[in-house]
Amino acid sequence: MTKAGLEFSIGARRVAGVDEVGRGPLLGDVVVAAVILDPKRPITGLQDSKKLSEQRRTALALEIHAKALAVCIARASVAEIDALNILQATLLAMRRAVEGLIVQPDFCQIDGNRIPPGLPCPAEAVIKGDGKIAAIAAASIVAKVQRDSEMHALHQRHPEYGFDRHKGYGTKQHLAALLTFGVLAEHRRSFAPVKACLANQ
Repeated sequence: MTKAGLEFSIGARRVAGVDEVGRGPLLGDVVVAAVILDPKRPITGLQDSKKLSEQRRTALALEIHAKALAVCIARASVAEIDALNILQATLLAMRRAVEGLIVQPDFCQIDGNRIPPGLPCPAEAVIKGDGKIAAIAAASIVAKVQRDSEMHALHQRHPEYGFDRHKGYGTKQHLAALLTFGVLAEHRRSFAPVKACLANQ
C-alpha cells in the first residue's frame, strides 16, 4: 500500500489503470487515460481527481507524465457518442487508451463496473477504483486535466456558455445558455436537454 492507502500494483506485472472523464456533460468528447506507473519512481498524493484542487491536479498530471512507464490519452468523439450511446463510446475510448500505450500492460484495472470488449490483455473492473488503486487514480487525474483544459479552450471561443465553470455539465447556467444562444457543434445531440433545445428551435 502507498502512503495514500492506494494499491500500487499486482505482483510484478505491468498494470494499467484506466479511467474516464466526461460521461455526464452535454457536450465534448469523452476522454480516457490509461497509465502504467513505474514502481521505481513513486508519486505522492495520488487519489480520486475529484478530491484534488485544480492546481494540485495539474501538478500531479505533469508528474505522472514525467514518471510513469506509459501514459495514453484517448477519446470518443461527439459523433461517436451520438451514434453509439455514451456507455459504448466510453468503452471504445477505454480500449483505444489501452491499445495506445507505448508499453503494453499485462493486466488492466478499469474504473467502474464494466470491462471494455477487445482489450489486448486481461482486466478487472473496480468500482470507485480511483479511490482505491494508484494507477486508476493517476488515470483519473490525467484525463480530468486534459478534458478541463479543453473546456477552458472552448470557453475562450464561447464565453457566454460558462464552460470554464461547469465544464459542460447540465447546470442551470448551461441550460439557460442553450436556450439563449443555441446548440454548438460540440453539443451531444442525443442528450435530452440538447435534443429538446433543437426541437424548440
